[in-house]
Amino acid sequence: MSMETEHVKCLIIGSGPAGYTAAIYASRADLNPVMYTGMVPGGQLTQTTDVENYPGYPNGITGPEMMENFRKQAERLGADIRFGYVSAVDFSSLPHKVVVDDVKIILADTVIISTGASAKWLGLESEQKYSGFGVSACAVCDGFFFKGQDVAIVGAGDTAAEEATYLAKLCRKVYMIVRRNEFRASKAMAYRVLNTPNIELLYNTETKEISGDGQSVTGVTVTNNQTQEERTLNITGFFVAIGHKPNTDIFRGIIHMDETGYIKTNPGSTTTNVEGVFCCGDAQDHIYRQAVTAAGSGCMAAIDAERYLAAKQHVVFA
Repeated sequence: MSMETEHVKCLIIGSGPAGYTAAIYASRADLNPVMYTGMVPGGQLTQTTDVENYPGYPNGITGPEMMENFRKQAERLGADIRFGYVSAVDFSSLPHKVVVDDVKIILADTVIISTGASAKWLGLESEQKYSGFGVSACAVCDGFFFKGQDVAIVGAGDTAAEEATYLAKLCRKVYMIVRRNEFRASKAMAYRVLNTPNIELLYNTETKEISGDGQSVTGVTVTNNQTQEERTLNITGFFVAIGHKPNTDIFRGIIHMDETGYIKTNPGSTTTNVEGVFCCGDAQDHIYRQAVTAAGSGCMAAIDAERYLAAKQHVVFA
C-alpha cells in the first residue's frame, strides 16, 4: 500500500513557543507552513500553571492559555496546524522526506525542528499529582510563587546548584536533596551552594513521597540511604532538577547533536549540518530553556528558512 504524499515549502515539527513563533513568521513570509504538533500540543508550557515572566502579560497568564493564544495567532496568519507526530525522517536528498503517523509522507523544501525537551522526573505518583501545584521542574519559572516559604530541590548537577542558589534568594529555606555523598556540579557552583546560609544539604538522601492537602504541596518524606532514617520536611514547593531529555531521538545519526541529544546549530543561527533543516527552542537550547528565548529562536528559524528558500530561488532563476 503506497502512502499519500504531500509537498510543502516549510514543515514545522513540534509545537510550543518555538514552533508556534516559527509558524507565525513563516506564514507572514508566504511559506504556507504546515505544523505537526507532536503528542503534546503546546509543549512543556501546557504543564505549567502560571507564567509571570513572559513580556506583554502584565497580569500573568496560564501556560495552556498562552499556548492557545500562540496557536490562534499562527492559524489566523495562515499556518496549517495538524495534530500528529513524525515517525521517520529521510534528509538524504532534497526535498526532505518526513513520515507522519506512519501513514503519510511529507516532502518539505525546509524543515524546522521544534520538538523541545522533556523534564526528567523521579517517577513518583505524587509528583504528577501535584505537578503545577507545588511541584515544578523549573525554578526560574516558578520560584517567585514561593517567596518567603520553605522549599526543597532534588538534584546534584550544575542546574540543580544554580536553581538552589536562585531559590535561596527568594525563599526562607531551601533543602537540597542529593542522592550521593557529593555534588556532580562544578567546583564553582558547589562553592556557591555551600556558602549560601539558607541552603541545607541532605546528602545520601532519596525522596520517598511528596505529601499535600489535595490542593497543594505540604511536605516531602525523605530517607537517608545509609542510616535508613526517614524524615518529613515541611515545604510548600518541590523542585526537580535532575535534567532534561531533548525530544530528538528520531534525528539521531542524521543531525549533529551533543552527547545528551541536544541538536547543534551553527553559532548565531538556527542552521544545522543538513541543508534546509533548522532547529529552534529547547531541542537545541539546554542553557536558558525559557518560553521567551524559545520564541526568539523560532523567529530566527523562520527567517533562516525564508532566506534559504529565497537564495535557492535566486540561484535557480539567475
